[in-house]
Amino acid sequence: MKTELHALPAASAGTTRHVRSLHFGEPGRGPKAYIHAALHADEVPAMLVAQHLRQRLLELEGQGRLIGEVVLLPLANPIGLAQDLQGAHFGRFDAATGQNFNRGYRSLGAALAPRLEAQLGADAAANVALIRREALALLGQWQPQTETEALKRLLQGLALDADVVLDLHCDHQAVMHLYAGTPLEAPARELGAWLGAEALLLCRDSGDEPFDETVSRLWWELAERFAGRFPVPLACFAATVELRGETQTDHGLAARDAQALLAFLQTRGLISGPPLMPRPAERCQPTPLEGVEPLSAPHSGLLVFAKQPGDEVSAGEVVAELIDPLDDRVSLLRASVSGRLFARVSRRWATRGMRVAKIAGAEAYRSGKLLSL
Repeated sequence: MKTELHALPAASAGTTRHVRSLHFGEPGRGPKAYIHAALHADEVPAMLVAQHLRQRLLELEGQGRLIGEVVLLPLANPIGLAQDLQGAHFGRFDAATGQNFNRGYRSLGAALAPRLEAQLGADAAANVALIRREALALLGQWQPQTETEALKRLLQGLALDADVVLDLHCDHQAVMHLYAGTPLEAPARELGAWLGAEALLLCRDSGDEPFDETVSRLWWELAERFAGRFPVPLACFAATVELRGETQTDHGLAARDAQALLAFLQTRGLISGPPLMPRPAERCQPTPLEGVEPLSAPHSGLLVFAKQPGDEVSAGEVVAELIDPLDDRVSLLRASVSGRLFARVSRRWATRGMRVAKIAGAEAYRSGKLLSL
């Protein structure tokens, strides 16, 4: 294992932050995987899974079973980790700007296309290498104005030339679920099976440029742009892995999740030898991100849930009660779609307009910015 420290520009005088990346295996000898944990720095289960991944990768490296390179960031966001406000960890948004740490990455596909027009050829592998070089060069032109922008450029740069990119998160209270690009359905289903995902949400463009999408979407955009002229494979599989709920920091779960992620990497050609574990059956069918219903509170009040994460709900069923303690008003929050309730908030006091639960419906009906804030 090799450790690299990446300095971030100081946000204020007398401060210094670094991002640490761990590099296993041998670069250039085979595929590359990039995995980072806790981009939203208050999502601790991802960090625990990363610790178990580190231990297992060291073992596999010592056994000579790694083919290519695995880059692991056990903590992707030291800025958010330091944002402790009077005993409450605030790691989802940059306190200085209000920006979500998992939004605002660089979408490169449209800008790359004219740079590639005169260089692509009939060799698919050569095209992949060319696109990666040009993408990294284009990203290098980004001049970050803030420490957070510098962090985003660093993370995107470490992942741009990877064959597999996994962004480890968690939700408030949730079952295991994944987000991935619609053209990547087949490997996403495979990853979901290994992890026991209970929801698999697919979309071509979710809006707001989240990390995983910006490193994978450029490949299907370019493949469509040059279809019939030059071969452009879908050379990067990227997914956001939501590791259940924020309090599920359990060694048993983390060890099992780490093993499942490694089993998936083995199917991608990064680990040699006998199978690390038998592949489980799929626990869900993919559904469109456009079909997710974000159930919102019509007024402020006490939340009393009638449904648990993982429950199947039918359109019209009550998911929660919302009780206004000042006038005894009770609102029943009902699902308008049928599907699986895969996540809900951990707070039990809701403010007007707050999203309190998410249901994976099978039919697309939303458009625009599809992710929560």
